[in-house]
Amino acid sequence: MHTIEPHYNWRHLYIASEDRRSPFYNREYSEFEFSNAIYDHFIHPQWDSIGSATIYIKILYCNYEKAYTIIEVIGEWNDCLYNDIMYLKRDIVDVMIENGINKFIIIGENVLNFHSSDTDYYQEWFEDIEDGWIAFINFRDHVVQEIMSSNIDYYLAIGGSLNEVSWRSLTPGQVFEGVKSYLVKRLPV
Repeated sequence: MHTIEPHYNWRHLYIASEDRRSPFYNREYSEFEFSNAIYDHFIHPQWDSIGSATIYIKILYCNYEKAYTIIEVIGEWNDCLYNDIMYLKRDIVDVMIENGINKFIIIGENVLNFHSSDTDYYQEWFEDIEDGWIAFINFRDHVVQEIMSSNIDYYLAIGGSLNEVSWRSLTPGQVFEGVKSYLVKRLPV
C-alpha cells in the first residue's frame, strides 16, 4: 500500500495545504518518512489523516465558485468499529460546508472494504447540503454492495455509471460536469 500515491496530476490546479479554507491548510508532508499506516501496512506520506485508524484521504480539488470538491480515499471504511464517517463529517466535510461546498465527489477505488453502522452522519451530511449532492465514484463492486445493503445510498449517489468514471484522464471540471450530468438524469422530474 505504501506505493499507492494520491492522484497528483491536478497539483498545478489545487493544493489543499496551500488553501486557507482547507482543513489541511499549512500541513507539511514528507516524501521519505512513512509514518501513517492502515493496520500493519504503511501508506504513502502524501495521504492525509482524518483521525481514523483505517481511512485516509486527499482533497484533490476544490472549486468554491461552483461549490464542489473531489476527494480521494484509501483504506478500509469502517463505521462499525472506528466511526470513520464521524471523522470525515466533523473534521473535513463540516469545514468545507462552512466554506460553501455543497457538492462532494468521493473517489473510492482504493477503498478495500466497507463496514456500516447507523446512517445518522450520512443523513446529517445530506441534510446539510440542501441544493447539493454526494457522489461516490469508482468504488469496488463489493464495496458498492456493502454500502447499498446498509441503505446509505439513500443519502448519496453510487453505482451504475458512477462506477466507471475515467477520472484520471480528465480535468477536475470535466469530472464535475460528467458526474453532475449523470445525477441530473437520475433525478425524478
